[in-house]
Amino acid sequence: MLNLVHLRVLAAVARHGSVTEAARELHYSQPSVSHHLSRLEAATGVRLVQRVGRGIRLTPEGRLLANRAAEIVGRVDAATTELAAQVGLQAGRVRLAANASTLSTIVPKAAAALTRAHPGLQLSLFEQHPAEALQMLRHGEIDVALVFRHADAPVEEEGFRPVHIGDDPIYLISQHPDDSLANHRHSPWIGGCARCQAELTAVCRHAGFTPRIASHSDDMVVVQALVAAGIGVTTLPGYALQAHRRPDIHATELTDHYRQIHAVTYGDPPDPPAVTAVLAALTEATTPTTTSRRTTRRDKVMTSEQRYKPIHKS
Repeated sequence: MLNLVHLRVLAAVARHGSVTEAARELHYSQPSVSHHLSRLEAATGVRLVQRVGRGIRLTPEGRLLANRAAEIVGRVDAATTELAAQVGLQAGRVRLAANASTLSTIVPKAAAALTRAHPGLQLSLFEQHPAEALQMLRHGEIDVALVFRHADAPVEEEGFRPVHIGDDPIYLISQHPDDSLANHRHSPWIGGCARCQAELTAVCRHAGFTPRIASHSDDMVVVQALVAAGIGVTTLPGYALQAHRRPDIHATELTDHYRQIHAVTYGDPPDPPAVTAVLAALTEATTPTTTSRRTTRRDKVMTSEQRYKPIHKS
């Protein structure tokens, strides 16, 4: 019969790839970790780990069970926290993962509102791309994933429950005002992560060409510096520009392209009270200009200190 302690040990070993590091995380001795792994192998009847030089690695069977173990342990830990909040032992803890642009704009506003409304609520934050955030959510390592997707993107796998909290427009980032995609059919482009680069490619193909990706960076500060230096052009979402905006670049809104921002939870409803409070705060924290794509007026993208030149639409 599977034992939760044994599963916790296997999940830690898989996470670190080391008995020593797993023992350090769990505050066990190394022999104790090895003992638990042996007991788990005896219970399952299969070999889960194998020696490789001075280290170990999981067998295919070990990897399969470790993935499930991480999910089971995460769910048990989350249930313990939810139960404690429900009976009044604590106000609640919510773990949230988001990418850099929303983690530096939406999330701080939501966190400040939560602190005012629920001072006992503990919010733990992680910077992750959407794919990694959803994996953490499925494994029970976080409670909410704040992710972006497109209206025509495939729906996430069963079990995820997304709440659409707003839209984020996409901008062409270049050195010239009133610019357009057509002007950069032969320009070098700056790409980012796989999902962001797929977005950039889709935008350009919609304009009738495939971009030539010459440089790569996920950092909104680096990307804008490269554009300002004339190294290439790129696209960025509005929240990235709200988080950081150089005065020597120009942003032209691509009115036919935008991201949907979703706050995603996992499992059967209802959500715990603390998670519900976080979802409400995230929805409230989305700026009015991104909650609907019906608007056609020109807006200015702001930093926290000043406005720069108006954003142009194409």
